[in-house]
Amino acid sequence: MTLSSLLIVGAGGFARETAQLVHAINDVSPTWDLLGHLDDDPARHGTKVDDVPVLAGTGAVADFPEARVVVCTGSPRDYASRARIVARLALPSERYATLVHPSACVSRTSCVGPGSVVLAQTVLTAAVTVGAHVCVMPHVTLTHDDEVSDFATLAAGVRLAGGVRVEPGAYVGSGALVRESRVIGSYALVGMGSVVTRDVPPEQVWAGVPARFVRPATVDHGALS
Repeated sequence: MTLSSLLIVGAGGFARETAQLVHAINDVSPTWDLLGHLDDDPARHGTKVDDVPVLAGTGAVADFPEARVVVCTGSPRDYASRARIVARLALPSERYATLVHPSACVSRTSCVGPGSVVLAQTVLTAAVTVGAHVCVMPHVTLTHDDEVSDFATLAAGVRLAGGVRVEPGAYVGSGALVRESRVIGSYALVGMGSVVTRDVPPEQVWAGVPARFVRPATVDHGALS
């Protein structure tokens, strides 16, 4: 069986979790030849994280023209980094892998876009749409007709009721609950443990029970340095 080569961009927590997801996929059905991580921190080059090598910076994607790629960066401190890196790499969509943990439950009427990562014990119940380059952390529940747009991040334990729309680049913190038919605006940040009962406008930080406006979000949409 011929395995498909894979590069993970980033070498932080999310990237490490994605590497373990790749191992879990291969344990069920050998699929991927994980070449290693690409990271722009020179101090990491030539090291290993969890026994996976850090090969070089992100520019080295050009050295592996046959490899599929997944970009695994982003945190509440800089949750726009994934979008910036994808824009800079300018790869065609077919170069991006879609990685779904074997323990995730993705219904036959749901779909997951290129470059997205769905970690363990996640559930997509019915007609759920997950866009491109989305991070779905463990134990997330997405119910009927939810739409999670490109570059969004759903941290561990998030629960979306039916018909919720998460717009591009938004970050929903761990354990947050979102009422049915609400909208989380583009590049908004919802704090961990929040209960969202109203629409959250773009590029605002909301938190609490129920969630309320805290401050404008600080989002770096600029070029990666």
